[in-house]
Amino acid sequence: MSVEHAQVERADFDKVMVPNYAPAAFIPVRGQGSRVWDQSGRELIDFAGGIAVNSLGHAHPALVKALTEQANKIWHVSNVFTNEPALRLAKKLVDATFAERVFLANSGAEANEAAFKLARRYAHDVYGPQKYEIISATNSFHGRTLFTVTVGGQPKYSDGFGPKMEGITHVPFNDLEALKAAISDKTCAVVLEPVQGEGGVLPADKAYLEGARKLCDEHNALLVFDEVQSGMGRSGHLFAYEHYGVTPDILSSAKSLGGGFPIGAMLTTSEIAKHLSVGTHGTTYGGNPLASAVAEAVLDVINTPEVLSGINAKHDRFKTRLEAIGAKYGIFTEVRGLGLLIGAVLSDAWKGKAKDVLNAAEKEAVMVLQASPDVVRFAPSLVIPDADIDEGLDRFERAVAKLTQA
Repeated sequence: MSVEHAQVERADFDKVMVPNYAPAAFIPVRGQGSRVWDQSGRELIDFAGGIAVNSLGHAHPALVKALTEQANKIWHVSNVFTNEPALRLAKKLVDATFAERVFLANSGAEANEAAFKLARRYAHDVYGPQKYEIISATNSFHGRTLFTVTVGGQPKYSDGFGPKMEGITHVPFNDLEALKAAISDKTCAVVLEPVQGEGGVLPADKAYLEGARKLCDEHNALLVFDEVQSGMGRSGHLFAYEHYGVTPDILSSAKSLGGGFPIGAMLTTSEIAKHLSVGTHGTTYGGNPLASAVAEAVLDVINTPEVLSGINAKHDRFKTRLEAIGAKYGIFTEVRGLGLLIGAVLSDAWKGKAKDVLNAAEKEAVMVLQASPDVVRFAPSLVIPDADIDEGLDRFERAVAKLTQA
């Protein structure tokens, strides 16, 4: 039996939604693979991936199957009970990573909130209440809760909401000397993104992460990697820490983990995890059977040699073409990133105009992102066909040509 829905349009957003977003002028209504269709039936190629979320594109059959099967079993029981999909997912994450314990949440912000609370609780229990300071990087992004937005090194997101949480210091990213100068025996954790996502798709230097690991060990501080954006195959490894050969104490994951279904996870060791004892932290929806079933299917597809080995080849395909476009039109100075998290850095003449590039691309029926006003970001499906990459970049080049010749 079909259900009749009231007709809605983009103008309704401005009437009924809180105005904290400025969404595009069109409404996507259907997706298949790396293609999306809007209300008018126009087809677009998706290089945005729901901000690095749709790791297997739209309507991937394995995810549809997992969600449909679970939807006919049980939807929600809360954490008063456990459930089979959550346990299966947690076991697979443990088997695939450094971690021994998993906490499931609903988003990257919640996974980071849990990570930061755990870091402080661990230090409090083991070393005393004076050890609570957190060091993170300028231009970092860790979520929108008051705690995570304060740890994030972008004042534009944290200013204007009253007193900020104390004990948080920001140092320049990829600057080991600055980290060395800031860290002390009061530091409970150093929080880093292996690839700064919102801050401009900026990968960490290997020596920087190695140095951070060493400094944390010397000061009995925990190393926390925020892999909300860089994780789940995005870097060409299941998690980016493997690319660097540097193992954190706590890792957060979300975005690509659910392939479009909201879920987050915090991964850590048994020794650290025991400090979140019964009642110290919780979530009503975290580990929901629907989300966990989908995430398990995502992990089963991504964590295979076929998928992971193909990601760097797709990276090269993007990078070669984007560099050529950048040189031809004088719009990009550098194309950087890991795997299928790619940033095209705007030249001086185009600095601050990433939104203009995004809008021009949409007019040519290709969806891209920005990562700061100076970087155009690409975070497509990890299994995007080469033909869609080529067609999408053809459209993107047409957009750049029109923009630069206007």
